[in-house]
This record gives sequence, C-alpha cells and structure tokens, in this order.
Amino acid sequence: MASTASTDALPESVGFIGLGAMGKPMAANLAKALPRGSQLHVHDAALAQVQELWTSFPDVVVRCWSAQEVAEASDVVITMLPEGAHVKSVYLDPTTGVIAALSSSPSRPKLFIDSSTIDTASSLHVKQELSAVSATASFYDAPVSGGVLGAENGTIAFFLGCSPSDRNIARLNALLQTMGAKVVPCGGPSLGLAAKLSNNYLSGIITIACAEAMDMGMRAGIDARVLAAVFAAGTAQNTICDVFNPVPGVCGRAPSSNGYRGGFRVQLMRKDIGLAVDMARTVGARNVLGASGLGVYVAASAAADCRDLDSRVVYRYLGGRENWEHDQEEQIAKAGETR
Repeated sequence: MASTASTDALPESVGFIGLGAMGKPMAANLAKALPRGSQLHVHDAALAQVQELWTSFPDVVVRCWSAQEVAEASDVVITMLPEGAHVKSVYLDPTTGVIAALSSSPSRPKLFIDSSTIDTASSLHVKQELSAVSATASFYDAPVSGGVLGAENGTIAFFLGCSPSDRNIARLNALLQTMGAKVVPCGGPSLGLAAKLSNNYLSGIITIACAEAMDMGMRAGIDARVLAAVFAAGTAQNTICDVFNPVPGVCGRAPSSNGYRGGFRVQLMRKDIGLAVDMARTVGARNVLGASGLGVYVAASAAADCRDLDSRVVYRYLGGRENWEHDQEEQIAKAGETR
C-alpha cells in the first residue's frame, strides 16, 4: 500500500502522461491521494484509457489532448511511457510536446518526473534540452519496480535519479509516496535508470533460472508448491518465486495463474535486458549471462504462444508443464483404481 504523504506537501495541479498497464493504476492512486480541490491533468495516445480514468475520478481528472496541454496546466508532470522514442516525442516535440509549453512560459517553475524505463542517453538528452529552454525546469528519471500488481497496490519502488540532498527531494518524496512504498535516491541524473536496468537484468535472469529450476524439480517428481516452499526456505529464496512464480497455480495472483495475462510483457523484458546489456558494454562490465538471457527473451517475444504475455511466460517457452495440477489429479485417480 502506498505510504501516506502529507497533503500539504502535494501540488494542487499535477499532470500524468502514459496510462498503460503500469501508468493507469499509478495515476489512479495519485488521484485518490491528491488534496480536495486538486486537479490531475492526464493524456494518453489511447483515448479510451483517458476516458476510463476520468469516469472513475470525474472531480479530479482533467482530460488533455496533448503533452503540451498537460504541461501548461500542471506544476508537476509525471510520465510513464514504453520506450525512449516515446519519451523524446512527448517531451521534445516542438508543437505538441512538453518543450512547447516551456517555450511559451520559460520562467514558470516546473517539475518533471519520468518513470519510463529507457536508455540513460535518451534521459540525459531530454534533461539537457529542457534545461536549455527553461532554467526553472527540473527533470528527474524515476523508473519503478514492482510490476502491475505493485502499481495497483501502491507498493512499487521508485529509483530516483538524484542525491538524498537534492533541493526537490521533499516534494519528490511526498508525490511519489502516493503511488509507491519506497523512494530510493540513486545519486544523480540517469542513475535511477542505471539502477533500474541493473535490477531488471537480475530479475529477468532470475525468472529464467526459476522457470528452469521449477521445471527440473517437477519433472523429478516434486509437487510445484512444495518446490516453491523449498526455495522460499532455502538460499534460492527470491521474489519471482514467491510472488510471480512462473508455474501456473503456485501463486494465485501471479499472471501465470491467469494465462500469463497482465503483468510485465515479455517484449518489455526483452527491451530492458537489451538496454542493460548495452549499458554493461558501455561501462565495461562483463555479463556472462547477458547474451543467453537476452536470447531467451528475444525468442519468447517472437513465439506466437508467448508474445504479448507476461515475461514469466518463459516457463512455457522452455517447455514447462502448465497443467501439472490436472496431471497430478489423473495420477492419483489412476493409483486409486489399481488398488
């Protein structure tokens, strides 16, 4: 559940751009937390998402037709977009982007928070371009971790690209804590993204290892829930196994137990692992699992029975048994017949 922030520290006019699987529940939690009389200006390319959020919060949400309109009306703007190209378009399009709003009123202080997971170079470029237009505009990278479930429950973590002593840290904490449980300042511009890419690299590799280990133990005859309990009690304990187990039926709320629908799409994990591998190459880090892990997500993203599903669908891609509960019931029934 999101932390309770003092409403006195929250802005009265906030913008939110990008109402996808993560952005929409984040915006909904923000709408619930804003002080009475505040307005949340929202925009998304999918108009139906904007309309649905407005229907849920008609007294708070204001529908906008462009990023420029959002930025003109808001003191603080949060963006949650799929890729670097979308971020650059939303912020830097000279006619409909955020920068168009800054150009018309460069002296008005504005706070921009980008929670997209993109490459660090694109984020730094956007920051530089906004600063060149307005000396009073502040731009922060603040990608999140916790998945769709975390966004819905308000338990996501923000990895904030600034130091703990940043002049805006109190305002940033107050706002971000309406949508998440933790805000971790990571040191400086783009370092929130560097932290997120490192996190998703580890999470993605753990997902593959968890899928392989579950499949291996199950084929040896261990019940899937028992095997998950073993991992939870031993040194293999991890959040993927405990909360997002890739085997259907082990965790009731995990996307795997809902046909791998919802969650973090396999194509997005492919994107993030690719960005992490690129970052490792740029900074001179050696990733011995990077190429093989990326290869799994590239292949799963292209597979007809995996594409557009949650990234834990790699269990299916690797040939894991999804109907293990039904198979168990049949085995028990047959054993009873032979007695």
